[in-house]
Amino acid sequence: MISDTLSKLESLKKERNAVILAHYYQDPDIQDVADFVGDSLALAQYAVKTDADVILFCGVHFMCETAKILNPNKRVILPDMDAGCSLADSASPNKFKTWVDSHPDHAVITYINCSAKVKAVSDIICTSSNAEKIINSLPEDKKIIFAPDKYLGAFLQKKTGRDLLLWDGSCQVHEIFSERELVRLKTRNPDALVLAHPECDENILRHSDHIGSTTSIIKFASESNLEKFIIATEPGVIHQMEKESPNKTFIPLPTNDGCACNECPHMRLNTIEKMVTALETMSPEIILSEDYRLKALAPLEKMLALS
Repeated sequence: MISDTLSKLESLKKERNAVILAHYYQDPDIQDVADFVGDSLALAQYAVKTDADVILFCGVHFMCETAKILNPNKRVILPDMDAGCSLADSASPNKFKTWVDSHPDHAVITYINCSAKVKAVSDIICTSSNAEKIINSLPEDKKIIFAPDKYLGAFLQKKTGRDLLLWDGSCQVHEIFSERELVRLKTRNPDALVLAHPECDENILRHSDHIGSTTSIIKFASESNLEKFIIATEPGVIHQMEKESPNKTFIPLPTNDGCACNECPHMRLNTIEKMVTALETMSPEIILSEDYRLKALAPLEKMLALS
């Protein structure tokens, strides 16, 4: 029974002195048992402050690596080691380093959705919450590499007016939203605002009333006087939006095949049952070499100092 599983999870959490962190894109049942739910920036900030001995991270692999980079003396475990990220996978560490080395006059700003080895050859990390601020913190004449998300990079190029050299990466969730379906929904719901994540293509962003991180999207909807919103990001975020604004309507944007079911397949590998097993066995665990950890820590600390 689910109640027995939840009781066991709570018992193991106390026994291990563990904290459960979850991203907004996790299943609602995982979000509801987490000690903290947030976007990539908030989760990184929380991980630095926790006094738990164990971090059970319900997200994807690069997020768990980030927690370990920031907490070398804590054990960081995740429910499913196969919970990867298409965007992070788009930047092979060896190919990325070769590319970076071929542009030695560029500062390297890397989106947090990347592996520890990619972070290790970066100058500063960013999230969708703080990317614009971090780009603007560099001198106007400084050449910049932005990686790995080309859509977020194009959005930031437009916002900041900076000429960014972009890596050709993308998120499999955000790049398949349908402009045709969005126009159809706007026609049927003229009173709805469109809230979009900047990992979406320009064909979605140009129809949007608000573009921002998951935290920004949730906050905008909560504070808005309007009652209906079309959501162009992973639909797991709608759970928190409905909790904060139960009387408002949130419509997930369909994909090109018309399905309003654009869930991240990697995020959804995590389950309550796997969380219990992870705390029982203390695995799978994130293990990083100290060399890579220290190299990846420096650009992360620069980001946190500016956030």
